[in-house]
Amino acid sequence: MFDATNHIPAAELDRRHQAVRLHLQTVAPDAGGILVFSRLNIYYLTGTFGQGVLWLPLTGTPVLLLRKGVARGRLESSLKHILPFKSYSQLSSLCADAGSPFTKSMAVVMAGLNWQLGNMLSAKLKEHTLIPGDQAVALAKMVKSEFELEILRRCGALHHECLYNILPGLIHPGMTEREISHLAWQVFFSKGHMGVLRMQAHGEECFLGHVSAGDSGNYPSAFNGPLGLRGEHPGSALMGSAYKVWEKGEPLMLDIGFQLEGYHTDKTQAYFAGPQDSIPSEIGKAHEFCIEMQNWVCTHAKPGVTPSELYAYCIDQADKRGFGEGFMGLDENKVPFIGHGIGLTIDEFPPIAKGFDMPLQKGMVIAIEPKQGIQGVAMVGVENTFEITSDGARSISGDSYEMVPVF
Repeated sequence: MFDATNHIPAAELDRRHQAVRLHLQTVAPDAGGILVFSRLNIYYLTGTFGQGVLWLPLTGTPVLLLRKGVARGRLESSLKHILPFKSYSQLSSLCADAGSPFTKSMAVVMAGLNWQLGNMLSAKLKEHTLIPGDQAVALAKMVKSEFELEILRRCGALHHECLYNILPGLIHPGMTEREISHLAWQVFFSKGHMGVLRMQAHGEECFLGHVSAGDSGNYPSAFNGPLGLRGEHPGSALMGSAYKVWEKGEPLMLDIGFQLEGYHTDKTQAYFAGPQDSIPSEIGKAHEFCIEMQNWVCTHAKPGVTPSELYAYCIDQADKRGFGEGFMGLDENKVPFIGHGIGLTIDEFPPIAKGFDMPLQKGMVIAIEPKQGIQGVAMVGVENTFEITSDGARSISGDSYEMVPVF
């Protein structure tokens, strides 16, 4: 009686399955397949946001087992075998009956299980050897197909329209961060933002993003990003404070993600409360340095280049040119990266950081976010989302990076 609102094509799902299988042979060479528990990774591999487990054998047909939502799963996914289950003790027999029996050794996406459920799974499958397999899925998700890139390009275009073209005409000095946040929600939702940002790092959460006026940009933060914020409340340290007013002569940073059809782009837009010619030299130079670093990364982020090379150059330039103290955050807000992969979550593989030496590949999508904290003043800088092409990185979230004057 119902039709699904959307489908991931069967050929696209098969491509993803083959990518995971290929990486699994390196990540867990003894495993005969992988068990996937994370709902988002289940969506990536099946096309439905299922609550349960996917068994993806190295050879044979995948089996999706759901605690709830079997009818929805069958509407949305092209998988042949979508079955209900109640207990982990049923998994092996259900998959065997579907023609895809468990193997002696199996990889598991362990980040999709809490400790209690992991122990329960081990007890129910004690005759099997369970091997960590998270990286096989992470590496598959790292390189996007044309199907995914098309969504991300549309997402980035809408993102730029909201932050660069529309919001400057609605916000003004004298507004609180919270008022600016509410306008941002209104604009983003009107352009198709689907209302959620997802993160894969354990314990991290984000609602649309950060709104930081003036010294809020350096406010102590527990979030794994360089931009500080006061946030709504200690119990919800997100978006902007009702008590912080954007004053004349202050920068304003909006680090807000956009989500379309499950995929994210990340972008930070800097504004200044006053005319362009009133921007203080210290602020202007810091912002221009960040643009320069982003542009350098954009030019050099080609297939074969490693994330660690990009990171090392930016850190070296910051140190040599007097920006080292506040580059990528002040004091405890400083983070050890200049960007990150992005897709179905804000924080995908690879980090653009020291020690990440797997070369970039065409089809990767990364967010580059050089930012500069200025003690006692604010944080400035940029962030945009880039598609790795054969001759460098191409911004899909706009190509105007200047600080926008608002007065």
